[in-house]
Amino acid sequence: MEQRRLGRTDIAVSKICYGIMTFGEQNTEQEGHALLDQALDGGITFYDIAEMYPVPPKPETQGDSERVMGTWMKARGNRDKVVVATKATGPGPDSFGHIREGKSTHTRANLEAALDGNLKRLQTDYIDLYQLHWPDRPVNNFGQLLYRHDEIQEGTPVEETLAVLADFVKAGKVRTIGLSNETPWGVMKFLEVAERMGLPRIVTVQNPYNLLARHYELGLSEISLHEDVGLIPYSPLAQGVLSGKYLDGARPAGARITLFPKRYKRYIGEVADAETAKYVKVAQDFGLSPTHMALGFVTQQPFVTSTIMGATTKEQLAENIASADVTLSGDILEAIEAVHRERPVPCP
Repeated sequence: MEQRRLGRTDIAVSKICYGIMTFGEQNTEQEGHALLDQALDGGITFYDIAEMYPVPPKPETQGDSERVMGTWMKARGNRDKVVVATKATGPGPDSFGHIREGKSTHTRANLEAALDGNLKRLQTDYIDLYQLHWPDRPVNNFGQLLYRHDEIQEGTPVEETLAVLADFVKAGKVRTIGLSNETPWGVMKFLEVAERMGLPRIVTVQNPYNLLARHYELGLSEISLHEDVGLIPYSPLAQGVLSGKYLDGARPAGARITLFPKRYKRYIGEVADAETAKYVKVAQDFGLSPTHMALGFVTQQPFVTSTIMGATTKEQLAENIASADVTLSGDILEAIEAVHRERPVPCP
């Protein structure tokens, strides 16, 4: 599988990343190990997790996704064969209060506690890519619109947060750093502070990007290309919606939206269904699976470093891995754009 560089580092990652936020909830440890074996055998060397996983987040399972990854690496003795990305939780609602007793702002004490937990659960002494799961300030993310600025809640200064991350890198506990669910201002602020203070640059930003939500293209894509801060997009299948499996009200047994309908609403509804149906037809017209077209579109964007895809079954994982060999032709891309132009932002 093609390898791509993380920013300006010498760290190479597969162009498809396996996001394992279901391990410990939808997948048992045994199933997780089998899926990880399959992913590595299929050429995936890049794996993304977080301290809050699995989802939905709850006290009794928090951190289990990292634990499964950790026991797998220990059992296989393959830490040097994989690139591990994980995250420190940001401040949030009461539902995250069980994570470090709700101490999740990006201060030195909180980030040090977070990293200690990450390393312990993963049974490793270093993280390849350490990310801030979402900003330590009010921003528009997870589909929120109408930004409201609040200077009182500006959060931990970027200078303080980046200095802590720099110390992690200096100590050898972290190789490189990234952001997640960030805005153009946030990405540029971290880059400006790094330049001004001589601290490590961020190398990636992990934001949603898919055929139903292409707002990354409006500002962040230019930053990615000019500043070598690649996108590692999550939800490239719009939480599985773009596979077409939820069309006409279908709710397959064991699927994420079937299991957790109250949590996963972002890509469900009349507008999302109508646009998904159009993209599914485009794929079928060109003899492609909807999954391959949706993943292929994301992966071949010039600002994308590695596409994070999830899979809870061997069949899903095999299809996702096969998408690495898909290159969309100009005709397919034009058909996609024709759908996109009709309704550019079906899902914020």
